Amino acid sequence: MYRKAIDQGGLAVVTGAASGLGRVAALRFAQAGLGVILADLPGDALAEALEEVRAAAAEGTTVMSVPTDVTDTHAVAALADTAFAAGEVAVLMNNAGIGLPTGSWDKAENWRRVIEVNLFGVMNGVHAFLPRMIAADRPAMVINTGSKQGITTPPGNPGYNVSKAGVKVLTEALAHDLREAGAPISAHLFVPGFAYTGMIAAFIPEKPAGAWTSEQTVDHLMGRLAEGDFYILCPDNEVTPELDRRRVAWAAGDIIENRPALSRWNPDYADAYAAHEKGSSGAG
Repeated sequence: MYRKAIDQGGLAVVTGAASGLGRVAALRFAQAGLGVILADLPGDALAEALEEVRAAAAEGTTVMSVPTDVTDTHAVAALADTAFAAGEVAVLMNNAGIGLPTGSWDKAENWRRVIEVNLFGVMNGVHAFLPRMIAADRPAMVINTGSKQGITTPPGNPGYNVSKAGVKVLTEALAHDLREAGAPISAHLFVPGFAYTGMIAAFIPEKPAGAWTSEQTVDHLMGRLAEGDFYILCPDNEVTPELDRRRVAWAAGDIIENRPALSRWNPDYADAYAAHEKGSSGAG
């Protein structure tokens, strides 16, 4: 579907496009020949991203920014109205996301904010765009940005994990429902690895050796889209695809074998997990 969607032209709509993965994705879509609508909160970062993408786009190609709060259903509906007035939507990338600290029994306001942006922001995008994308009956793609924390759910930030687990389930259901409806639209779950984005840079001034750049991560995404992958788990400089597979398999095994929750981090299972991981390359 990637090649068909790109070859037919149209627009790529990217949320969270002012920085990091969204900004690079918007740039790559412009370089592939699509028009681009960059959506993010208003400010200098969005204006700078717009100029960068506009400079990379072919002359005469539509490139615009639409300041948008993805938690506001009216704002996302207005974004969709603007997009469809400008042309056909070939790509919808629901990428906007935030990270705030949460605990299992505290920081309730952070929980609400993270879930509003990371999960309901994606849902708002799907609900605002998909009916018209389906009606257009043209090849198109929906890319939702998830996280490995929504799959293996490590301890430390349950609110973030819940939000990204919700994105995984939503995107799986979307892919199934599009297939059942016979729509020429594919859905994809984009799962970055350790990527050095603006969110990470706010806490770590210099890129860690283990992290991929946003460019590396988005280029991996584009390659896997071209292959038609639904689950696009990105490696990095420490975690290989094989190690990712072992970690996901162990997480699923907690249910199958009725182990304690999050047994990978349970001292009683340290030796068993080490044996499970043995033979894979990369850091644990």
